[in-house]
Amino acid sequence: MAILVVGSVAYDTVETTRERRERQLGGSASFFAVAARGRGPVRCVGVVGDDFRESDLGLIRSSGARTDGIVRRPGASFHWSGRYHADMIERDTLATELGVFADFQPEIPRDWLDSEYLFLANIHPTLQAQVLDLVTGPRLVALDTMNLWIETTRPQLLEVLARVDVLLVNDGEARMLTGERSLARAAAAIAAMGPGRVIIKKGEHGALFFGRDSVLAVPAIILDDVVDPTGAGDSFAGGFMGSLAEAGATRGDGDAVFRRAMIDGTVTASFCPEGFSVEGLMGVTDESYARRKAVLEGMMIP
Repeated sequence: MAILVVGSVAYDTVETTRERRERQLGGSASFFAVAARGRGPVRCVGVVGDDFRESDLGLIRSSGARTDGIVRRPGASFHWSGRYHADMIERDTLATELGVFADFQPEIPRDWLDSEYLFLANIHPTLQAQVLDLVTGPRLVALDTMNLWIETTRPQLLEVLARVDVLLVNDGEARMLTGERSLARAAAAIAAMGPGRVIIKKGEHGALFFGRDSVLAVPAIILDDVVDPTGAGDSFAGGFMGSLAEAGATRGDGDAVFRRAMIDGTVTASFCPEGFSVEGLMGVTDESYARRKAVLEGMMIP
């Protein structure tokens, strides 16, 4: 069951109280692909500049993902720079340089158009709609968005939301999208827009799943040391979608398979902050994953 992810492949410059890393692998599609751990396999669609290192594409491929859909264009790759506060939660964006990503038009290989699962990462809603027009009958479509698109492209976003099965947003974005203070009411309002399932991410406090007939609150795993939280949300999405693909889930299934995917997404995301870039994810083994999953289940079930 192949997963098609369309999003950014970028460089991040990250500064924490302990260290600064220049131009390390980042981007939503990159974190998603590595986090899914080959459970798709994952097919990546994005754009990079002529400054993008082939070794970084190799990092993505080393997780079992395909990078045929990542095209190279003349110019600079998308580059984000940020500084984390001492609590490793708050951060300041120092620079956002779109480079070739400013003119990104997804180019999906023809033999990828029948991908069973589609994850539309945080890109312009018009581009998300274009991808939906091209992909032929996916079993399940999930979408991520952000406050920028909610504020500036609301009509286009609402159109694409009516066509997807799962929406992933953080709590602030859910409230902004719906005008509801209560997250339960916000989730219900979003479901009325189209997505049958809504995931509301709450950062260090975990995530909430609002399904067709159930609600699940999953806590974040408590880590001994947080090195770099960048990409944790996209890593959650990779683990979540990888779990659904592994199970052969469809939009018509009951909530149980999605609830299990919430666990897998949370476990996966917990490895991301333990290293810079994708280092924490690259070190995951079947044994370490099983131990971490047992820890999470122990937090939820006495």
